[in-house]
Amino acid sequence: MSAINLKIKKQISGALGRSGILSTPHGDIKTPAFVTVGTLAAVKALSPEELRSIGSQIVLGNTYHLYLQPGEDVVSDAGGMGKFMNWSGPTMTDSGGFQVFSLGFAYKKGVSKIAKEAPTEAELEGKDDDFQSEHSSLAKIDENGVTFKSHLDGSTHRFTPESSIAIQQKLGADMIFAFDECTSPLAEKIYMKKALARTHRWAKRCLDAHTKEDQALFGIVQGGRYKDLREESAKYIASLPFEGFGIGGSFDKDDMKEIVELVNKILPEDKPKHMLGIGEVEDLFEGIERGVDLFDCVIPTRLARHGVLFTKNGKFNIKKIENQRKFEPIVSGCECYACKNYTKAYLCHLLRAGEILGHRLASIHNLYFLVSLVDKIRESILKDYFFEFKKEFLKKYKKA
Repeated sequence: MSAINLKIKKQISGALGRSGILSTPHGDIKTPAFVTVGTLAAVKALSPEELRSIGSQIVLGNTYHLYLQPGEDVVSDAGGMGKFMNWSGPTMTDSGGFQVFSLGFAYKKGVSKIAKEAPTEAELEGKDDDFQSEHSSLAKIDENGVTFKSHLDGSTHRFTPESSIAIQQKLGADMIFAFDECTSPLAEKIYMKKALARTHRWAKRCLDAHTKEDQALFGIVQGGRYKDLREESAKYIASLPFEGFGIGGSFDKDDMKEIVELVNKILPEDKPKHMLGIGEVEDLFEGIERGVDLFDCVIPTRLARHGVLFTKNGKFNIKKIENQRKFEPIVSGCECYACKNYTKAYLCHLLRAGEILGHRLASIHNLYFLVSLVDKIRESILKDYFFEFKKEFLKKYKKA
């Protein structure tokens, strides 16, 4: 018996994209949907009640971070991640694979998931604040798993496919991911092939280790920017009895659309597809058109902490001095709590002064923007005007 079920309601004419209902043990998710990231069973600076008011349908926790603090046993004793954080809706946890990548090669080289991607204003100000630590060092990968050092205190830890699944089962999310090796977009193909073979072996081990019938296990397609490796990975992962699929790893920005389409043509049509760690506006449209049902990304809250806000005309930095005397809505026409109640001048002041309320209001706006954008994309699919909506929205968005 499956822990989840995806019912397709509408297909985009001439494309892989679709809208549907994903049923989980803790409620239904209207797809496509943007998954809100709550790294430590908390979305930075926001309460679960605020997430509900924003329209968030599902929260994703981070296995690596929750393992380090407070520990999976504490979360399990609390009744699972959802009860621990007072979130009654659907939940997901990742496998910890990407965090190991972030603390290893990627940390040393400053590499993100997408090659040839222009840095955001947040990245220009420094590395992700989740990983700023003098203790960070290369993770050591072998056939059985990964040995790495905690970014908190430098202590040594080890993840294997079996331990990742065991941790995630204790965290208790509705949907969990197989442990994989997330490789750099800069990696040579010879190494990528070795890593892919290892990821495939680990996928089988994850399935063997998974025992909770009320928890859906997603397999992850890897292969980087290489189309032949992605095809090989999609075919193999599709052959295994996973209940859903993640498109993971790193991409070359120029090839991402083609790779996502290639992969989703191979994966079973009746199971959900999740694009891991992708949240730029253009990528949401392109991914949805090519069959992606779910996205997760820290970008809305990370940019918010640096004062960078989403608008229908692109992103802008509210902290700039030019906004100090603009006593007008933060983003004109936006229906989020922040924009309906506060001004550009006030948010500019809060963020420049380092007030936590500034982070909260900016995060509310950015999450509302992306969640509601995907809601509008879903509506455009249901009402047969996806391509018109995509063209018109991106035409305005790219002007900024």
